Amino acid sequence: NVKGNNDMLSITQPHVISDIYRKYLEAGSDLIGTNTFSSTIIAMADYEMEDYAYELNYEGARLARIECDKMTAEDPTRPRFVVGALGPTNRTGSISPSVEDPSARNVTFDELVETYFEQVVGLMDGGADILNVETIFDTLNAKAALFAIGEYLEFTGLDIPVFVSGTLVDQSGRTLSGQTGEAFYASIRHAKPMCVGLNCALGATHMKPFVERLSNAVECFMHVYSNAGLPNAMGGYDDTPEDMARDNRVFFENGWLNMVGGCCGSTPPHIAAIREVASQYKPRALPDVGRPKMWLSGLEDLVVDDVYNHLGMPFLNVGERCNIAGSLKFKKLMMAGDYASAMDIAKKQVEDGAHVIDINVDDGLLDGLAAMQKFVKIAVTEPEVSKVPFMLDASKFEIVEAGLKWCQGKCIVNSISLKVGEELFIEQATLLKKHGAAIVVMAFDEQGQAATEEEKVRICKRSYDVLVNKVKFPPEDIIFDPNVLTIGTGMEEHANYGVDFIKATRRIKEICPYVKISGGISNLSFGFRGVTKIRESIHAVFLHHCILESGMDVGIVNSHELLLKSEVDSDLRKACEDLVFNRNEEATEVMLEFTQKERAAIEARKKGGFVKVKEKSWRDYEPAKRLEHSLVKGISEFVDADVEEARQSFDKPLQVIEGPLMDGMNVVGDLFGSGKMFLPQVIKSARVMKKAVAYLLPFMEKEKRENMIAEGLNPDDVDPDDDSNYAGKVLMATVKGDVHDIGKNIVSVVLGCNNYKVYDIGVMCSCEKILEAAREYDVDVIGLSGLITPSLDEMVIVAKEMSKRGFHQPLLIGGATTSKMHTAVKIAPNYFSKVHPSIHVLDASRSVTVVSSLLGESKEDFVADIEEEYEEMREDYYAGLEDRYFLTFEQSKEQKLNIDFDKDPIAPTPKKLGVTVIDQVSLEDVIPYFDWNPFFQTWELRGRYPNRGYPKIFNDETVGSEAKKLFDDAQALMKEIIANKSLNLKGVVGLFPANRSENGEDVHIFEDEAGRETGVPTHTFCMLRQQAEKENEGSYLSQADFIAPAGYKDHMGMFAVSCFGCDKLVKHYENENDDYLKIMSQALADRFVEAFAEYIHRVIRTEMWGYAPEENLDTSDLLKIKYDGIRPAPGYPSQPDHTEKTTMWNAILAKEHAGIELSESLSMVPAASVSALVFAHKKSQYFAVGQVGKDQVDNYALRKKMDIEIMERWLSPILNYERD
Repeated sequence: NVKGNNDMLSITQPHVISDIYRKYLEAGSDLIGTNTFSSTIIAMADYEMEDYAYELNYEGARLARIECDKMTAEDPTRPRFVVGALGPTNRTGSISPSVEDPSARNVTFDELVETYFEQVVGLMDGGADILNVETIFDTLNAKAALFAIGEYLEFTGLDIPVFVSGTLVDQSGRTLSGQTGEAFYASIRHAKPMCVGLNCALGATHMKPFVERLSNAVECFMHVYSNAGLPNAMGGYDDTPEDMARDNRVFFENGWLNMVGGCCGSTPPHIAAIREVASQYKPRALPDVGRPKMWLSGLEDLVVDDVYNHLGMPFLNVGERCNIAGSLKFKKLMMAGDYASAMDIAKKQVEDGAHVIDINVDDGLLDGLAAMQKFVKIAVTEPEVSKVPFMLDASKFEIVEAGLKWCQGKCIVNSISLKVGEELFIEQATLLKKHGAAIVVMAFDEQGQAATEEEKVRICKRSYDVLVNKVKFPPEDIIFDPNVLTIGTGMEEHANYGVDFIKATRRIKEICPYVKISGGISNLSFGFRGVTKIRESIHAVFLHHCILESGMDVGIVNSHELLLKSEVDSDLRKACEDLVFNRNEEATEVMLEFTQKERAAIEARKKGGFVKVKEKSWRDYEPAKRLEHSLVKGISEFVDADVEEARQSFDKPLQVIEGPLMDGMNVVGDLFGSGKMFLPQVIKSARVMKKAVAYLLPFMEKEKRENMIAEGLNPDDVDPDDDSNYAGKVLMATVKGDVHDIGKNIVSVVLGCNNYKVYDIGVMCSCEKILEAAREYDVDVIGLSGLITPSLDEMVIVAKEMSKRGFHQPLLIGGATTSKMHTAVKIAPNYFSKVHPSIHVLDASRSVTVVSSLLGESKEDFVADIEEEYEEMREDYYAGLEDRYFLTFEQSKEQKLNIDFDKDPIAPTPKKLGVTVIDQVSLEDVIPYFDWNPFFQTWELRGRYPNRGYPKIFNDETVGSEAKKLFDDAQALMKEIIANKSLNLKGVVGLFPANRSENGEDVHIFEDEAGRETGVPTHTFCMLRQQAEKENEGSYLSQADFIAPAGYKDHMGMFAVSCFGCDKLVKHYENENDDYLKIMSQALADRFVEAFAEYIHRVIRTEMWGYAPEENLDTSDLLKIKYDGIRPAPGYPSQPDHTEKTTMWNAILAKEHAGIELSESLSMVPAASVSALVFAHKKSQYFAVGQVGKDQVDNYALRKKMDIEIMERWLSPILNYERD
């Protein structure tokens, strides 16, 4: 049924369309819009005429071309022009077609671009002079059309005038997608249209206020072609030609227009009447646009240059709470998929005065691409959110790009920099320019972060020159962030950071016209954390000069904490000026004095009085206080002398432990529990405590022997395990098959610091060993630890056995692979009562609270709360399984990733096939590949946004100082390890011919090409495929998808590497009573082996396989996986089956060649080991298999020739059903 398809008449009745064109031209039209309003693939789909789209546009334009040329020939003084009409399509990118799902869409940006590009080609081939994107009710559709036009013009090298015409649907003066006229213009002005205006929907009378507003905003020519009044009850139009001409006169009288015409209901006589009236007036003069300005938009427009904050300073406030790194609440909501509540956070920011909303969904456990798109799609449908512009913020460029494609407004992208190299920098900036986005450019280049004034200016100027001269990026849409760094640290090289930023800001704005400057203000004063008045005062002085004198424009700040410079006390203001501008060497000391006085004043106010600051060294304290200070600060230098002095003042050496030492450790415990001390400090405190006790032990032994002899007892007949003086006894064990114990060791130290006797029975502990030790030591609590997923099942076995044998001790569960949900669903049902609950402990900082609650008077209430919480979690979990839809295994295979290996060819043949032993790599070789972020996570140090991650964690207000000390200690130990050769690296690499199996689910590897020819593999790697239904239409992935089938000479690699020597080093520090360096050794061994893995993978890519010989990425880009290929590990999300390690070990003989063994639960030994498969295809990607169904598990067990019960046990954590 083609009824209503008027565009089709250009093909079926060309004489009718030609006659209509001619009549309008004869009536006085200078420009004729083509009969192509709906001639797109999308709109023609309603008539099943998609294949005619090009022909409809070509013929529609060709017929108009003929008639225009005829009229021009008759009167060459009045040339006539063909305007190629691009309608809005019958779909919208910004509005959901579903009431239930605001994230649903029936068209994508890329689909719109594709359909508009074909339309443009047809119109231009047919002879159009001008392209008109018209009747725009959704600006996102218009942006897609303009993007397509831009691609066409770039491809052809042509320069065609472009018109854009919006449609305001009613007297609200907004488009259907909610934008004001000004916001609509701000969103599309990047395309540099020749003419912008309004058409359709309303008659001229109703358009008046909106035409006036738009005319005041538009910097180019302005048009209107209204309807002939409003439609009548029958859908017709009643305005006569005279009516329409009269109603349009107001536009001419006020000088608002350069072009006028008619839309619905306007006939040739209407055009003739309008032309006659219009000829009596002068057209609108082009406005003086003045200085280039950054003009953003959401549903409403925002000229950044016109923004003032509550202090009257020109400063743009960017709200940070929709950033996963900036808001824990937002992160939890996003991880839970609670987008509705996340929108409430966004609304609150706007209500509180945010001019722009920052959106960042970066998290390793979140599909950033899908999450960014879903959040933006929902946000643009929320008027209270989307009325302001968005700042799209992501570490991966493709996530930012995906978000842009759902934003109808003009956004800011945060961020790009020369760190990626000039070529990629230009590529990214060019694409963002096409989308019309403003950009934040960080002062980074290939050498790193700019710190000094000269570096800031140099990098920003270079970036500016590249952007403006090579990319032709609008300078007014550039925001430079020259890096606000910390002052007042006492380090000479930091003293000038404040004045460097201020001076650099001024110089950058002088030599880079029209740019904006942004910065993270909180970094400046983090050294004075905890003293708000001091920090606010420093910020006030700094911002005063930055904003009012140097021209800083943008920042993330809490407005209620901002002060005017004049509001700061005069003496403090002078000190702040001296500090910020580094005017003298005493500036930091002076500010510290102010800080000390303010701290004292704070304490005094709490007590209702005043305190005079007394300057005194802690070495002047009495011995007990000195010991407390040493414990809190982790200072072991003076401990022997101070303990001896304290011993002299007590009757018994034990009193020193029970008195000042335990008092000090109680302070440490209180500070740690309240978050005022951090894990590295606690471990250092434990080191001091052990050293003090070790000093006292000989005196205690001597006293004990003397007392026993005096009482006539045998001094050698003593109980070495007397533990009656402890607050409680805790057994700690890493379960069977698991060799990882760094987390367990940390918990043991923390509990020990709080006077709990800890029996640590080691790693790879069987259920029998754990329960026998618990009975032998008569412990109060049992703690189980594990890192690998098989450990989860082992913990369930221990819990069941504890229940069977009638144990009554509470069971604590911890370790990287454990979770509260797994504990609630899988462990607690097997072992939980009011006497002996099973409880998940997130990290070491929570262990003391949990144990003290279990052994204290509040146990009953504490356990009841846990029981209630776990019951709710179990209900939610099982309800979630019911709600979650899974494809059958066959369905998921049908929707697998189908790579066209002819279009996207496989990597070349490796240069070094077979097995290679790696034993000549030194520790120094891998140091450049260190990723320090997991190191700080091990020590439970986490910076808050914007100071997440290394090295920004050093700037964090709360943990920065301690993180720097920890880092410096790590560096010192690394030097010692390297000098003593305490650790060494060894590994093995295998590169083999490989093909995907016929069933498409496994990968066969062959010894060599001759083996491939026989078709008989030496080994087969079995893979798992995703089955959980996806929100988007993505493929259901398996690692097998990345390997080509038989017929292609594809390959797959693998490696296993280890860091040897850690166990010996740990034993050494245990003997020295040094838990701090013991744990530090384990943490560094982990970092060395992870760096070794990164090093080996790079050598594979560039040399051994050699598919990327020109690769030249810095460490930051390596850690961001900016190379081709992946290295997923068996037992991890992309292949969560640990039994595949045995196949790898058999293939590369890891034990024989490198000495790396597998435990009973397939944990690698030594613990500091890494293994991985290596895929080279550029479309290979990391993913999470997620939960799988019974049908796939049955098939998988069959392929692996493994008993189904054993298979289900190994896959237990990812089953979407309950095992029998």
